[in-house]
Amino acid sequence: MISNWLSAALARRNIHYGWAMVAVTFLTALVSAGTVGAPGVFIVPLQKEFGWSTAEISSALSIRFILFGLMAPFAAALMNRYGLRNITLLALLIVISGLVASLAMTQVWQLVLLWGVVIGLGTGMTALVLGATIAARWFVARRGLVVGILTASVATGQLAFLPLLASLTDAYGWRIALALICVMLGVAAFAVLMVMRDRPSDVGLRPFGDEGTEPLPAPPPNNTPIMAAALGTLRDASKSSVFWILFATFFICGASTNGLVQVHLIPMCLDFGIPQVQAASLLAAMGIFDFVGTIASGWLSDRYDNRKLLFWYYGLRGLSLLFLPFSDFTLYGLSLFAMFYGLDWIATVPPTVRLTAQRFGPERANLVFGWIFAGHQLGAGVAAFGAGLSRTMLQSYLPAFFVAGALCIVAALMVLAISRPKPVAA
Repeated sequence: MISNWLSAALARRNIHYGWAMVAVTFLTALVSAGTVGAPGVFIVPLQKEFGWSTAEISSALSIRFILFGLMAPFAAALMNRYGLRNITLLALLIVISGLVASLAMTQVWQLVLLWGVVIGLGTGMTALVLGATIAARWFVARRGLVVGILTASVATGQLAFLPLLASLTDAYGWRIALALICVMLGVAAFAVLMVMRDRPSDVGLRPFGDEGTEPLPAPPPNNTPIMAAALGTLRDASKSSVFWILFATFFICGASTNGLVQVHLIPMCLDFGIPQVQAASLLAAMGIFDFVGTIASGWLSDRYDNRKLLFWYYGLRGLSLLFLPFSDFTLYGLSLFAMFYGLDWIATVPPTVRLTAQRFGPERANLVFGWIFAGHQLGAGVAAFGAGLSRTMLQSYLPAFFVAGALCIVAALMVLAISRPKPVAA
């Protein structure tokens, strides 16, 4: 088996196999996130080819965001029941099938079915829950850093591929760009098949940072029905005010990132005369800054009060969104926005994951975080549709950006209502 050979090779270099898990999960999240972010490039080409309105296209993307989030808690239950590798492979195959079928679509309902429902379900089966599960199972030390790295891969993947996809779309059409995404997803699926394993014990190891000498107990059999596991966790978590604060702030997080900037920044730049490739490059620059900012956030979340970190993250993001309409969309103004907003794109995830694990315990952390992430994607869906509706009805995206900025300020104040966390025993 390749995993056994790789484990032995890494052991000779004193490298824990958990870092190989981080690498393959990083690749999978990077490519899957590129799939989620790609439609921002395709909005204008689809409008030109099929005559669909911004609101019609945004409705499909809104459904995708919502399903992407609602699948998260059930994805965590599926991973606990059937294993990380099996569920990740299934998710990648569903996404590839939906993208291949969409190459032949001609009607809006087909866009809604394939890009909304199928891809929403497929990408939602991994989402950020996969990274949270890897960090919880494979690492005792450096969990915050691992969450930061894997979270950075999600946001960076959503943005980094955009200039390449925009160039291919301009030169050869959106179908060629979509075909490239399918190839990359296939490469990621092969890597998952060869390398990914469910637990450290599968390769004869303890979690990274676990210095214990007692044999690790075998994981208990998980025969709980998927619906019961997911909904039971929601029932228990919903009794805590901390859960609702994290859910609400993550709703605002999704509304101010994935649903707004990721989907609508490129067409908004076109409204101001900025070419599509240049606008996509702006998003890619945000992805680079996000990569640095999110990893730094993971490092900080291991060392400082996570509530205070979230206060600063949401507050600075709100100010950057309120600044954007006043940047006059000049090179200097947009570059300044890309830097500050990019550093903060998904920096909120590591502190949120750590607060979730501290309040609800490591064994249920991925399930509870799955429901909190569902709030993130509900916010993304509302913003994706709302900004498209603003553009269709008011001929401007700017009202949506003002609303998102104000909501971020509200989120910054909300996190201060969380009391100082107390660790919960497993």
